[in-house]
Amino acid sequence: MPQAAVDPVVIASMIVVRLQTIVSRELSPTTPAVVTVGSLHAGSGPNVIPDQAVLELNVRTYDEGTRAHVLRSIRRMAQAECDAAGAPRPPDIERLSSFPPTVNDEETTGRVAEAFSAYFGADARTVDVQTASEDMSEIPRAFGVPFTYWALGGIDPDRYADAARKGTVAQDVPVNHSATFAPVVQPTLDTGVSALTVAALAWLADATP
Repeated sequence: MPQAAVDPVVIASMIVVRLQTIVSRELSPTTPAVVTVGSLHAGSGPNVIPDQAVLELNVRTYDEGTRAHVLRSIRRMAQAECDAAGAPRPPDIERLSSFPPTVNDEETTGRVAEAFSAYFGADARTVDVQTASEDMSEIPRAFGVPFTYWALGGIDPDRYADAARKGTVAQDVPVNHSATFAPVVQPTLDTGVSALTVAALAWLADATP
């Protein structure tokens, strides 16, 4: 019966709510971070209290210090909610994957950016820092080489311009992982190939045969 059980659904729900305060109450407004509960699974029917609930989180930060703070807070809050509910066991917390921040090398980025500006003109621009999840930096780090990471636009230009005029870009322009994300094939494909070629030539053009 419900009164004889420790309900993991309630515990999980409280954890989800509590986690929202890490960014809003523990970090400075000038310290970017993302803590997202992207998945919550528990139970198989409306009349049975399950024996477990599984939360899957995504954490994004710009530096290792902030990341360490966020991870400590997640553990503390999960444990506190389990204690508050009288759970017989501590929460089982497992890190499924972890990647370092993707920080472009300044010299490499400058060289590629100059080549892009020369080839693409005003269509090559600097974007703001992003809080996306990205593991690309693992490859150059493994080889000990500098790297630069750039973004490629793929939305229909007319659709974007219309949304920009109406001030509804966030609502009307779907982004990666959205169910409605559908980049146009052209000129996206040709632009991507050109960008890779221009970036490579920025380095290969000076190579001695």
